[in-house]
Order: sequence, then C-alpha cells, then structure tokens
Amino acid sequence: MRNPGERQTGAAMARTRRVNNYTYPHFPTRHGYMSEKIQQDYIRAAIAQKVLPHEAHRIAQIISLDASNDPARPIQFWQLYSVLGPQRIVAIVRDFYSRVFADEDWFASAFARIGGVEHHVNTQASMWVDVMGGGPAYHGGDFRLNFHHTHNAMEVMTDKGAARWTELMLKTLDSCARHMTDDPRVRPAINTFLTHFMGKYASEFGFENKSLFGDINPPIRRKLNFMNMSTEAIEALSEDELREALSEQGVDTSHYPAKQDLVNKAQML
Repeated sequence: MRNPGERQTGAAMARTRRVNNYTYPHFPTRHGYMSEKIQQDYIRAAIAQKVLPHEAHRIAQIISLDASNDPARPIQFWQLYSVLGPQRIVAIVRDFYSRVFADEDWFASAFARIGGVEHHVNTQASMWVDVMGGGPAYHGGDFRLNFHHTHNAMEVMTDKGAARWTELMLKTLDSCARHMTDDPRVRPAINTFLTHFMGKYASEFGFENKSLFGDINPPIRRKLNFMNMSTEAIEALSEDELREALSEQGVDTSHYPAKQDLVNKAQML
C-alpha cells in the first residue's frame, strides 16, 4: 500500500502504464542480408568509443533483435523492426523522399535520375527493414549499398549533399513522431542508426561528418560486482573502469592515485 506522500502524478501513472504495455517483439525478427555485419561493425565502434562495454557482443540484451521491455535499456537500431514493423518504417521513408523530390533541382535531380519516388521508397525502406531486424529484405546487402553510392549517388556524397540530406531527414523525423510509437527510446535508436551510417559514408567518401540528428542512445555501463570477480579479472579492468565501478559503490577514488591502488581497494570490497 502506497504511503500518502507517495501519490503518483498523472504523468507518472501514464509512464507506469506505458512500461507495462511494452510487450516486444510486436513484429517477428530475424537477421537479414546486412543486419549481422552492421551490428558487429557498430558494436566494435561503440566499444572503442566506450558507448558499449567491451563484452557487448556477448550480452544477450544487446545482440538480440528484439527490443527490451525494460524502459531503462536503450533500443539498439537492429531491434527497431520488433517495435515499428514494416508500415511505420515505410511511412517514415516515404515522408523523407517526398521532401527530397520537392527540394532544389541540384539535389532532387540526383535521385530522380535513378528512379521515381516509389523506387527510392521501396529500396530505402528495404534497407532499413533489413538492418533493423526485419529479415532478408535488401538483396545484395552491403555490396549493393556501396555500389549504389559509388556509381549512382556520387554527386551528393559530399559535404553539401550530406548537409542537405541531414536537413531533410531531420524535418522528416520531427514530423513523423506519430510513427515512432509512444516508446521514447525509438527516436534515439533511429538517430543512432543514422549517425552510424553517416559516419560510415563520411569515411568512405571523404566528406566531413557534421550530421546531427538529435539524442542518440546513452552509453551502457556494465555493473561490476567485485565480490564475484577473481583477482585476475579485476586486474584486467582498465583504470577508468575501476574508478567508475568504485565510485558507483561510494568510494572516493581520489585517494587511490595508481591503478594498483584501485585494484587493491576493489579486492577489499
């Protein structure tokens, strides 16, 4: 029974109801032609950037294609299909290409030369579905994607083209909130997806990556229990990992200047 001082506000009650309504997957998932490789590429980069823990490729909740029902756990972009399904993904992509084909001729013509709106909606949505966990949808996978950008889209794989693409995509994302369900983790997951691919393209085509789509997924930190760790496992941690884990347990790490001092303190806990 809740104490009088613990009465929930309407917003808190709505959040509670929403949490209880997370019953993913809403749509069946499986790997596609691209999803597994892109997942591995992203995890490797995210580990290097300390966004994911170094054992992320072995953590079930991270590598799963199904989004977590725990609202405290971010949705990885290869889990988006389990939440959105095909119709919402197509709706977002269609909104984007309607903006592309209505844009200035220097930009729109680069796409119109390849095909009409429906062609681009079908191919781009297939790529999104494939990467987001919806199964084999983008035939040819990474090779096809690279071939397309190298042979068909070179004129917009530039600083100017990337800036306009990002501007139009931002307008799309802002206008398509209704297609992202009531789960607040969806937009950061999409932002993470777009940020990863824009970084990939910038590296491959030599333009400066200035694209910002909004908040991306927050870092996932592993929770360490030193009592269950061997001396060798503790010593294998980096100094940063030791300081962070000890700080979470209320230890003032400023008293332990060297890594060995931190190791010794961890072994005492």
